[in-house]
Amino acid sequence: MPTKLLLSLTLLAGSFSHAKPNLIFIMADDLGYGDLGCFGQKLIKTPRLDQMAKEGMKFTRFYSGSTVCAPSRSVLMTGQHMGHTHVRGNAGGDMTRQSLRDKDFTVAEALKKANYSTALIGKWGLGEVGQEGHPLGQGFDYFYGYLNQVHAHNFYPEFLWRNFDKHMLRNEVQLVGKKGYAGFIGGAATKRVDYSHDIFAEEALSWISKNKDNPFFLYLPLTIPHANNEGSRMFGDGAEVPEYGIYEKMDWPKQDKGQAAMITRMDKDVGRILDLLGKLKIAQNTLVVFTSDNGPHNEARHNPDRFIPAGPLRGMKRTLTEGGIRMPTIAWWPKTVAKGSQGDQPFYFGDLMATACELAGTAKPKNVDSVSIIPTLKGQADKQARHDFLYWEFYERTFRQAVVLDNWKLIRSGMDDERIELYDLSQDIHEDKNLAKEKPDVAQKMLAMMEKAHVPHPNWRTPRSVKK
Repeated sequence: MPTKLLLSLTLLAGSFSHAKPNLIFIMADDLGYGDLGCFGQKLIKTPRLDQMAKEGMKFTRFYSGSTVCAPSRSVLMTGQHMGHTHVRGNAGGDMTRQSLRDKDFTVAEALKKANYSTALIGKWGLGEVGQEGHPLGQGFDYFYGYLNQVHAHNFYPEFLWRNFDKHMLRNEVQLVGKKGYAGFIGGAATKRVDYSHDIFAEEALSWISKNKDNPFFLYLPLTIPHANNEGSRMFGDGAEVPEYGIYEKMDWPKQDKGQAAMITRMDKDVGRILDLLGKLKIAQNTLVVFTSDNGPHNEARHNPDRFIPAGPLRGMKRTLTEGGIRMPTIAWWPKTVAKGSQGDQPFYFGDLMATACELAGTAKPKNVDSVSIIPTLKGQADKQARHDFLYWEFYERTFRQAVVLDNWKLIRSGMDDERIELYDLSQDIHEDKNLAKEKPDVAQKMLAMMEKAHVPHPNWRTPRSVKK
């Protein structure tokens, strides 16, 4: 072989071996810690995600950004915990509070600056058309899906958004209730043809195929297994799915069949994505993370006692106990993440920022609460940075805060130091025994962390701001 040709081939091979890794972040909606077989589920079948865990790493203490939708996504995108991020709650009718701002810097913007192609397919929740928080203004090259939560309740909508335009579907929808998010009225389909989750799966597969030759970031926030809340009120069934599949003959109510069928359907499509990466020969250069945005719901009129969706944890969506914020999380990266490995160190959604920046070889922003999990993924525990603590706050009903410090967990209600709960998660994963009075020194240390973590925000009122 001629020397020049050999040299060219060597350089070409080297460029591929040192290519920046791709990143796919798949997020289910309201999937509980115990909803997957690899996390203990006995009734719902998730063979592809179970296999993903066998081929990769299962995280036992990976936390969401919040216990509800929008703020959890804000933490994920900005790398800032709930005491710092801009969107700290589901805003109801005032969507200006739920839109990211131009000055907010997202994971997508970080990767776009590093010459990644970026796409969001699924549910956004952080800005509408005409607002600064629209995905195309937050670092994404391509967007297809739902912009707000009420629209996303309905898996058979009349339209989905493609960038700034409505992509009309063949469904017919009966609206119910009053105007809420961005003037949107929720509803449920009376004519069901196009199932949004299936469209998202096809869009994702197509986009990956088109972008296989350059570094890419695909953010895939699915809507399964969230309930159609309006469907629950209108028809008594919020578990929308085209068919029950393997659960058709089960002696269960239709809502339970639908809940299980949604999760199994999602499992199949995650498997299709992993298969495509192998077919395109880019699996070894692609980190895939699967998780959920917050704890499980009971809004589809199904019976949570059947499936025990939080597994060994206490609480569900809208709680700050472990069931509301500890997520079933899997990382898959062939030849980099050891097969059947497990990560037990506490991480959370905000760590996507530092992780993505390290993947792309760019510096993470300075004003973030984020550590890269790459050392853990590579089995380099001695090089893994640790958080001083993890922090959450929640504004619905009674204002609540939570701090995790290694195995200690403190929850405070109403910013009242007398209304605190302290748990040792190493001994009490279900958070049954309040040790606040037995361990006042630990409680005081963690209360100080809460005070440090919470930066007041004019859009989000706390008991203290109300008193002023």
